[in-house]
Order: sequence, then structure tokens, then C-alpha cells
Amino acid sequence: MICLRLQTLLPAVILLINVIGFNAIPAAVADDQAGFALPVDAVKVEAKTLEWKVEAVGNLRANEAIVLRPEIDGRITAIAFEEGERVRRGQVLMRLDDSVFAAELAQAEARLALGQTNFERADSMKKQGYGSDQEKDRTASELRVNRAEVALAQARLAKTRLLAPFDGLLGLRNVSVGDYVQPGTDLVSLFDLSVLKVDFRIPEIHASRVNVGQRIKMTLDAYPGQLFAGEVYAIDPQIDLNGRSLLLRARIPNSDGALRAGLFARVELILSSNDNVLMIPETALVPTGDKQFVYRVVEGKAVWTQIEKGMRQGEMVEVRDGLQAGELVVTAGHLKIQDGMAVSPLPQKGN
Repeated sequence: MICLRLQTLLPAVILLINVIGFNAIPAAVADDQAGFALPVDAVKVEAKTLEWKVEAVGNLRANEAIVLRPEIDGRITAIAFEEGERVRRGQVLMRLDDSVFAAELAQAEARLALGQTNFERADSMKKQGYGSDQEKDRTASELRVNRAEVALAQARLAKTRLLAPFDGLLGLRNVSVGDYVQPGTDLVSLFDLSVLKVDFRIPEIHASRVNVGQRIKMTLDAYPGQLFAGEVYAIDPQIDLNGRSLLLRARIPNSDGALRAGLFARVELILSSNDNVLMIPETALVPTGDKQFVYRVVEGKAVWTQIEKGMRQGEMVEVRDGLQAGELVVTAGHLKIQDGMAVSPLPQKGN
């Protein structure tokens, strides 16, 4: 009798268990889904300095550069420097044979002394009433000529000494002691490298935005990884008709003398800059029609947000409206996200 009742109740018990279990499965799945947050790459909106710049190339030039040449002919009697030496303005670098010019100066000085004596005698006699005005005028004229001859002889003698016209660094000389040189012969080069100049051209479309005093950033192949700063100090008043470009010249400090003239330079001209500009990676943008959107992460939820995009700088984009500094925006996996979905920002590299 008991066995018969168990056999009658067993199917009902099994059916009840199946019904309860079937209804419990969706609830468990729902609970799991409710606690799931999609991992996403996200970065903070940052306030940075945005620079509008133009890239160009150029070559470094010395602040001052000359080739020392004689104004007279003569034989070199002395070289008073070492190649590559740093010299001061007015320092004697070379001497030419001055024997003839020294003799001419001595002769002129002797004539000057005689002329001075003759004038003083004529003047004294005139005052005593024995001399004439004509004699006094003649000796005065001769005295002026004698003085001019001395000045001329001194100038000729001075040209036998070649002086440094400014502080600088000497190059390699082309002559030796004993060489006979003509006027205009290349002797040695002299460079002022305390400040360097860089000439570069930019397209004419930027001409209205260029001003003296604008900053430049410069890199050199000879110094990889280093950045040099300078500023524009001169602008060519004429546009180049062939290349439709404008020539600019900037100064680069070189107090340590590390840089040399002739180096190839890559230049960035800073046309203008703004501080505290909100910037996000370009990968955060989701173009929709003619509008731009991003996903903000707010309290663990993805929030579909329209923004106004501004200037682009490298891989970053200016945000003019729609975001605030410090907010998180998603930068990858946008197709997997929907507005309001739970998301979990992944740790950023380097943090």
C-alpha cells in the first residue's frame, strides 16, 4: 500500500523539481549579467597647451663669419695664432713685412718736424715785424701737408698688421710664414658662434600670422633626441616668387659652443599657443554624420556624449565643448558599447 502511494507521488515530485529549477536558471543568469562590466580602454580629459605650428627645414649660420684678407701686398713675417683658436677683437693675427712702410713713416715724420720748425720761425718773424704774411701762409700750408703725409704713412704701416674684427673662433689657415700675398688673398676664416642663425622658409599662406619674436623649436640630425629653442628676429619683406614662400631668420643661443655653422636643421615655428586647452586622443571620437561623439565613463556607466571638436595636434584633438578636465572617455572598443552599459576602465599603461 505504501509502495503504491510512493509510485503515485514520485512523478509529481519530479515535475515540481523541474519546474522550480527551470524558473531559477534565468534568475541566476540575470544576476550574473547584472554584475558584469565590460572592460574598456579609457583616458582622462587633460588641459594642455595647444600650439599652432609650421614645420620647415634650414641650415645653421654663424652670427658673424668672415675670411681674413690683406688690403696690401707683401710677405708674411709672422702668424700669431693657432688654427681653431678662440681670439678677441683687436688681437693681431698676422704681420706682413713692414720695413718699407716704417721707413716711409720715419721720412714723413722728419718732414713734419722740419715743417713745424719752419712755421714757428715764420710766425715768430711775423710777430717781430720782419716776416711777411705770404711766408707764414706758405709754411702753414707745408705743415698741413706734412701732417697728412704722416697720417698716410701710419695708415699704410697699420695695414701690415691683420687684426681680428670681432671675438670668435678661427678656422684653418691657407698660408704660411714667408708666403707673398696679394690684396684679397684668403688667409683664414673667423666665426662668431656665440649665437647661431637659422634661415628657413614657410608657405606664403602663413605670412599674415608671422611676427618677429615668435618662438621656434629645432632638432638636428647631429644631436639626436635634443631640442633647441630660439626666436624669429628678422623676416624677409618679399615673398619668393618661385616657391611662393617667405624667408625667416631666427637666433639660437650657443653659449657652450656645441653647435656649428652649416648643420642641417628641422624647424617648428610656433605661430600661436593657448593654455588650458582640453585635449583627448583622436581614437576617442565616434563620428556620426557631421557630428562627433564620445563615450564618457560616469559612475561605471558609458554615457553617449556629443562634443565640439577643435584643432588637431599629432594624435590629440582639441575639445571646445561637451567635456570637462578630468573626465574619463573611452578610446577603444566603441562597437561593443551602448549608452548606459556598465563598463570598467582598464588600468592605463605606466600607472
